[in-house]
Amino acid sequence: MKRKGILIVVSGFSGAGKGTLMKQLVRTYENYALSVSMTTRSPRPGEEEGKEYFFVSREEFEKKIEQDGLVEYALYCDNYYGTPREYVERQLEKGRDVILEIEIQGALKIKKKFPSAVLMFVMPPSIGELKKRLEGRGTESPEVISKRLKRAAEEAEGIEQYDYIVINDKLEECVLKMHTLILAAHDAPVRNKEFIENMKKELEALC
Repeated sequence: MKRKGILIVVSGFSGAGKGTLMKQLVRTYENYALSVSMTTRSPRPGEEEGKEYFFVSREEFEKKIEQDGLVEYALYCDNYYGTPREYVERQLEKGRDVILEIEIQGALKIKKKFPSAVLMFVMPPSIGELKKRLEGRGTESPEVISKRLKRAAEEAEGIEQYDYIVINDKLEECVLKMHTLILAAHDAPVRNKEFIENMKKELEALC
């Protein structure tokens, strides 16, 4: 049976370390692909087409919306950002598991559109540790940190709708845990419907 990839949606509080976690996962294991978003904003110095983003015009992006060519999209600071469906589906067909980092509302929309997607929420070991990590960045004011913590309180309301929570305490242990959960998710009946149906048909033919 050919192994098809699955869509993995990763969310988490700002400061929980989800970006670092996903990069380490892709570096450690071969079978993952980080989703590349499409945007209408101009490339920044050093950004490459197809690596950081797919850069397109507003007209092209809106055409993709009309064609249902995006897994999800949002308008932020007068620019569109979205995940191209074609890129994701091509990787999945190759058998690669595609990782998409997205906030909680978008993640729940994807779950409706792709019921077999795996939703993971990355959490710190404690809120005290989350505050410490945000302060440790040294790039944000106390006001911004306060806003991020307030946002985390709002996001906490939807965590129960995720498939798994991942506690990011020690990076290597967390990466292994995430990889193990994804491997297990491949064996869930919801992601093996075709195999199950074929087995049923073969059994019926023997009766």
